[in-house]
Amino acid sequence: MTTAAVPAGAEPAVPGRAPLRIGNLVLDSPVVLAPMAGITNTAFRRMCREYGAGLYVTEMVTSRALVERTPTSMRIIHHEPYETPRSVQLYGVDPVTVGQAVRMLVEEDRADHIDLNFGCPVPKVTRKGGGAALPWKLDLFTAIVRTAVAEASRGDIPLTVKMRKGIDADHLTYLEAGRIARDAGVASVALHARTAADFYSGRADWDAIARLKDELGDTVPVLGNGDIFAAEDALEMMRTTGCDGVVIGRGCQGRPWLFGDLAAALNGLDFRHRPSLGEVADAVYRHGTYLVEHFEEEFRGVRDLRKHMAWYFKGYAIGGDARRALAMVSSLAELREILSGLDREAPYPGADAEGTRGRAGRPKRPVLPERWLESRRVDEQRSRELHEAELDVSGG
Repeated sequence: MTTAAVPAGAEPAVPGRAPLRIGNLVLDSPVVLAPMAGITNTAFRRMCREYGAGLYVTEMVTSRALVERTPTSMRIIHHEPYETPRSVQLYGVDPVTVGQAVRMLVEEDRADHIDLNFGCPVPKVTRKGGGAALPWKLDLFTAIVRTAVAEASRGDIPLTVKMRKGIDADHLTYLEAGRIARDAGVASVALHARTAADFYSGRADWDAIARLKDELGDTVPVLGNGDIFAAEDALEMMRTTGCDGVVIGRGCQGRPWLFGDLAAALNGLDFRHRPSLGEVADAVYRHGTYLVEHFEEEFRGVRDLRKHMAWYFKGYAIGGDARRALAMVSSLAELREILSGLDREAPYPGADAEGTRGRAGRPKRPVLPERWLESRRVDEQRSRELHEAELDVSGG
């Protein structure tokens, strides 16, 4: 494994850049791994951490499931001793339940940082009024954030929020939500510069990040998210928007070394990882062993690795037979055998291995609770429905 050594005193590539402070946490590399369901488990976070510094957040966990201590939710929030700081992202639509989940994390010393998800665009979340749909209800958003901040402050744990621009172009929420979050005492605000309707399609609206930064000024750090697929993208976002840090999602799928590139770039170094096919194969096998450790079951761990194969080998000429075999691999021994048949000396393929990762998809009409857009406030009946929705989505 090759990592970038960032020398002390290197000239920052972003003029005037200081370490990113999120509450009592100080990040020399202002880079955050975005929570991704089924991706950012302990194994993947370990891979990313080996290449570079940053804040590595768990998969999103449902607050009700966490309060109920379901096995899946407890696995999601598990951190190994070497994982510091420990970062957990919560999702919820009921202030009481979210507060209980935060209190649990604080009192049981299970996190050093807690993030609230207000950005998820998937229908199973937004149809309950959660994720990117929730900030439309100003009173509900305010109640959840204030409750969570109060509970987190009991243990001096920084509480942050991650959100989208809004539901669609006609129902933007990010500026109001940013002000509410700041006034509630959050430690940072991250903006994915798309609406729920955008899903992951098109180009992220970096101008929105700049507007949010202008709105909040230096009162609270603003982090930008969207279309960062290389270190140069992060530099450009920080230069053009003035944001204090970046959040990396799809860009690191199959490229955990992106965090090493970011650490180098943000410290003015030209070094970038350009792995040969052999280096990629070694990373894939290591990732597989970490997944087996995480799930404590070889087949389950290797099966989970399958989804990463196309990302890792994007642009590399490995042949259709090898790709099919990797997509069906069922043991570490089989994985080792397939990888041993690859041309380890094959060089980095350049542009073919870069650019967009994962499925961008198409714009989608957001799925919302009935009559959700008619009011910016939650009435008593809706409040009861939201509490029940917490129960419906429990299970981690």
